[in-house]
Amino acid sequence: MRNILQIALIAVFIVALGSVSVEARSKMTYANVSVSAPTKDRVTVCHGFGCRYQSPAWLSARDLRSVRRIMAKGKRSAKAERAAIAKAVQWFDRRYAKEIGTHVDIGGFDPQNARKRGQQDCIDEAITTTGVLKMLTANGFLTHHRVGRPTSRGFFLDGRYPHATATVFPLAGGHGYAVDPWLHNQGAKPDIIALPEWRKMRRSDYRAFTSR
Repeated sequence: MRNILQIALIAVFIVALGSVSVEARSKMTYANVSVSAPTKDRVTVCHGFGCRYQSPAWLSARDLRSVRRIMAKGKRSAKAERAAIAKAVQWFDRRYAKEIGTHVDIGGFDPQNARKRGQQDCIDEAITTTGVLKMLTANGFLTHHRVGRPTSRGFFLDGRYPHATATVFPLAGGHGYAVDPWLHNQGAKPDIIALPEWRKMRRSDYRAFTSR
């Protein structure tokens, strides 16, 4: 129960960041869970629920070439870039899973695995995925999107468990998209879902959802 309350408080904190500038929100998000901000060649992987454990993933020159090739396929349009983003996040998760221990991660709501190394809740996923997205930005791999702050939905009183996700926003304007690997076991592509739709969703809604 204590761990669930901690997750809920972090989710509330993410919502509360809405009135702060984008750059400041990003820095505050990482500072709130004491996670090092990503760089061109390093992303911190959170696990153990609520970023209890943090493992640095260092990208070699070869790794970055692999990511560049994946993202190159998304240059023609924003839609294509979102598909490439999903593949890049999947590549990152698979590349470092066994090295860090997250290959054991079970998708969805699994409170029985709280505080276990390698297991990730939505906060772990949102912070780690945001780190991957910011690594893409730092290397100039994003053409059609900017990285948003993590956002959340649900607060118990509305009948939904608090849930957080990473986000991206088209540079051309319009609504943002959730980049959400939460439902799936480690190594699957994250769901890319329009934020207005994502904010309304319950877990049962994922059953009929196909990544797009």
